[in-house]
Amino acid sequence: MSKETNHSAERSERKELPIERGFPIERINEIAEKESRAKQWYRPVYTMHKWWARRLGCVFRSILLYSLLDDPEKVEVREPGENGSLSDYGEGHSEVRELIDNVEMVDPESLWELYPKDVRVQDKRILDPFMGGGTSIVEATRFGAESIGSDLNPVAWFITKKELDAGQTDVDEVQSAYEDVKEDVADEIRSYYRTECPNDSSHDADVMYNFWVKELDCTACGSSVPLLKDYRVGKARYADGTKYDVFCPSCDSIIRADDWQSETTCEECGYTYNPSEGNIGRGNYSCQDCGQKYKIIDAVKEQAGANKSLFAVEYYCSTCKENGLPKEKVKGYKPAGKREKDLYDKASAELENSTELEKYIPDTEIPVGIMTDSTAFEGSIGGGHNLLAHGYSEWRDLYNDRQLLLLAKLLKAIDDIEDQNAKEFLLLAFSDSLSYNTMLTRYQYGYNKIVHMFSTNSFDVPQEPLENNVWGAEQGAGSFSAMFDMIERAVEYANNPTERYLQNGDTVETPPFATPIGQNSKIEQADARKMDYDSEFDAVITDPPYYDNVIYSEISNYYYAWLRLILEDEYEMFQPEQTPGAESIVANPAQGKGTAEFEDDLREAFGAISDALVDDGVLAFTYHHSDSESWGELLEVLCDVGFEITATYPINADLQKHGTKIGAGDSVAFDIVVVGRPIEERGSISWNSLRRDIYRTAQRTQRRLEDSDRELSRGDIGVIEMGECFREYSKYHGKVRRAGEIMSAKEVVDEIYGIIQQGSDIGVIDVFLDLLETPDATYNDLNKLTRGTNASSEQMKDMNLYRRENGKFILGTWGDEKRMAYIQERMNGDDEALNALDKAQFLRYHYEQGKSTQNYLSKWDVDDELRELCEGLADATGDDTYRRILGADSSLEDFS
Repeated sequence: MSKETNHSAERSERKELPIERGFPIERINEIAEKESRAKQWYRPVYTMHKWWARRLGCVFRSILLYSLLDDPEKVEVREPGENGSLSDYGEGHSEVRELIDNVEMVDPESLWELYPKDVRVQDKRILDPFMGGGTSIVEATRFGAESIGSDLNPVAWFITKKELDAGQTDVDEVQSAYEDVKEDVADEIRSYYRTECPNDSSHDADVMYNFWVKELDCTACGSSVPLLKDYRVGKARYADGTKYDVFCPSCDSIIRADDWQSETTCEECGYTYNPSEGNIGRGNYSCQDCGQKYKIIDAVKEQAGANKSLFAVEYYCSTCKENGLPKEKVKGYKPAGKREKDLYDKASAELENSTELEKYIPDTEIPVGIMTDSTAFEGSIGGGHNLLAHGYSEWRDLYNDRQLLLLAKLLKAIDDIEDQNAKEFLLLAFSDSLSYNTMLTRYQYGYNKIVHMFSTNSFDVPQEPLENNVWGAEQGAGSFSAMFDMIERAVEYANNPTERYLQNGDTVETPPFATPIGQNSKIEQADARKMDYDSEFDAVITDPPYYDNVIYSEISNYYYAWLRLILEDEYEMFQPEQTPGAESIVANPAQGKGTAEFEDDLREAFGAISDALVDDGVLAFTYHHSDSESWGELLEVLCDVGFEITATYPINADLQKHGTKIGAGDSVAFDIVVVGRPIEERGSISWNSLRRDIYRTAQRTQRRLEDSDRELSRGDIGVIEMGECFREYSKYHGKVRRAGEIMSAKEVVDEIYGIIQQGSDIGVIDVFLDLLETPDATYNDLNKLTRGTNASSEQMKDMNLYRRENGKFILGTWGDEKRMAYIQERMNGDDEALNALDKAQFLRYHYEQGKSTQNYLSKWDVDDELRELCEGLADATGDDTYRRILGADSSLEDFS
């Protein structure tokens, strides 16, 4: 499609899109907060399978709404519901034009009226070359746009394919296939997870979870040492909810302890011990017989791996429930006895003799990569990634024999389904259940639940692995049957999609939209750098890769190894033994790629995107803001390939992320929406002139937003200011002169940061809070955070708010001895010399010691500054004790 055929000559002057003039981040954030906590109810289609860093559907729907609506004559608005009747806005109605035209920075919400409507836009082609989990493509199909998505990763391709297929699939066909598999293998799988009911030996209960512990031999005396950090099994429920069930290392019983961190006597054998004192710590294990300490990793290597011992189960008894027994009797913990161990041995023996099942178990090796053995490469991405060092070499090693047997039986039953589409949906449920059916999962004692193996986006190896019930009991999470429930819900939703929004503070769900998800869409498995489109798309809506944030190519191999067993003959992309790694756009030491290589790859991809867009097209994408350096790199890449940045907005797209500061003291814990448009020519300008323009733009933007009725924090305003400043710079990229030299985008971004922060009251305490919120803060972070503020590294060093010791950067928190000595010295001199941070940390330290703080609270002025600081410290550290220390005369024990 050429530019001439897609756009008439009369449209020589580019229209400014609503998203360039304003964006209702407050309304989006209200929904985002709720959707992020309940994805399975807001948009079930995205919960069919794990994908990393998936952006929320409400965010992409909003981006599309504000990016695609430029011509009212090509917009149709219908009311959700059975009839799908035209709304009051109708088709090409003049009011739609007013909604579009009335969007502005200080009042962007006019178009928001259409968010819950069934909006259809004609003659729009959308591209996402980094589709990942497919959110942008799915949401684009709901607007009736022709949607093209691609991703290099076959697993991402398959997940998105099934999301789009879901709206074109009869849920009865998928349910029928599930029932066939259930009839084939469910009872057999469940038979391996049965135990005698502890309430009544005349019937059995279901095993929800089997608790295992790894064991190593003592290098001194040869005793077998269980690698237990402590002896907790699970938190007691219901009436005994403050107590814990703990394992007795003397008689293997499970007893109830009033306090798992205090000395406890076993009621079965009389043995006295402290359940919190296990056999491992700091990477070492200690022999309970002779006291010998040794490094776990070294022992695993020397002993060719660790043994595993089954020591407890969590059961659920539906019979007891039917008989009316109390809830605490229906579900609980019991020791693993002979029957439980015999069941495992039976499975192990059957696996050994079931050669016909081998084709349903991956036999590929775990590839050496930064996520599997970070010691094999120069450079790091943070964290200790040492899966291979724990003795695993093939993907099948991550499972015990019972898991391998039953997963293979289940996969064979799925493979026997004749309907390919239904088979693939069951395969998707199977693949997602692998996240909970591996010996890399663990138990969260305080919440009595299994933990997703990728909860940390890495291959963490637990010493106390948890074995799930593969098919699933009546209760429990992560089983195949539970994952199918999510597939079923997703297919129903995709056929009848709804929208949830807030009205007067209450969540409202619309009736189903008339058009199902997935129509008029196409996806490819392809490299974004090698796209060959020429002016074919009106919009590129995407979420590009971000440095070394998550190495998808490596961790997705976990799923790929199983998926290819069924899909290898169906799709060419599943024929290689692993996902593409070398071609991935990411900073990965295992591929010899650092920041420079990442930028080069991203520049090439954005160049292809620029070619793909029509002259007046729009690029809108989400980006995780980090610091001025990464912003400078991104701005330079975009400008180099022919874009100008026309807007940026903060979006609360991931509640777990940390942010940095962009304005006068407010944290920007958000992803950023970046909007760009193609630019043909750029002028030249001196830095002094541009600086004045940028300063005026920043001040004008700040004043307009602060004087408006919008509910924006200073951090929000700072991000929007930054977008306006970027717009000014984009007009002159590569032609900004300072002292005869051309300034780079990185240099300009540094200056923009300073301009936005100029005249702010950011001081020492603000910077210290920034550092608390910065993961693995460094001295370099300190220097960046003090830039353009009233704080300096020298000041903070003098106050013992940080120190450098043996190459480490150490923050002066309340638990730091030198920081507390500094505060005590000031107190010995003159209390009035203490600032709010000194007081807060001193009170926090006294609380930890169980000492009264009332005298200090009476003597000191507990003003708003101290109260706000304690709130800030609690938010920055996750330590809610800061919220208590200004209360009545009490100690920590009162809150335990």
